[in-house]
Amino acid sequence: MTKQTIFSRVATLAKANINALLDSAEDPQKMLDQLIRDYTNNIREAEEAVSATIGNLRMLEQDHKEDVDAAAEWGGKALAASKKADELRGGGNTAEGDKFDNLAKVALQRQLAAEKEAKGAEPTIAAQTEVVDKLKSGLDQMKTKLVELQSKRDQLVARAKTAQAQNQMMDAAKNINVLDPTSELSRFEDKVRREEAKAMGKQELAASSLDAQFEQLDALGDSAEIEARLAALKK
Repeated sequence: MTKQTIFSRVATLAKANINALLDSAEDPQKMLDQLIRDYTNNIREAEEAVSATIGNLRMLEQDHKEDVDAAAEWGGKALAASKKADELRGGGNTAEGDKFDNLAKVALQRQLAAEKEAKGAEPTIAAQTEVVDKLKSGLDQMKTKLVELQSKRDQLVARAKTAQAQNQMMDAAKNINVLDPTSELSRFEDKVRREEAKAMGKQELAASSLDAQFEQLDALGDSAEIEARLAALKK
């Protein structure tokens, strides 16, 4: 993965509007699970790319430091050779003085070359540092988003479980209403009342039959009295 590719992916994912994505998703939990997997994979790939970029930057910085140190070292050697040349000339040894001046010139050439190397690397180091800073910032944002995603997923799962439990409770309550024990009692009460009415009917019927029997007895008594009186008259 190139630096530009990983930088674009980090920037895109870091700016993702999770709420907007959730609003447009048919199955938010499934989409969150997929997003978490995508973020986790991209963070891992981004960390590898950023690590490599940081490694290259540290190598450039190390080379730059070596060039700066070398320039300083060659500058010191040039100064020492120049002083030695002046001492020799002051002592009348012009030939040796010239020799050390030539050494000073060689050292100055090396110093100039090292300074050019160091200066030439500075723009690259600055640009690489900017890239690394942006990638680090993007990674931090992605990790923050991942935590947000995981939190939203946990909240969504909890809400789904709560809603499911509430629906089950409402279904159970609905079934309880359908099988309302008071309605069963009402039906049983109606049945008892019907049985009681039947018993009352039988009692009334029995009482009516008994009255008729006594009336028959009374009628027989009247008839006997009449017969007795008729016999008395005849006597």
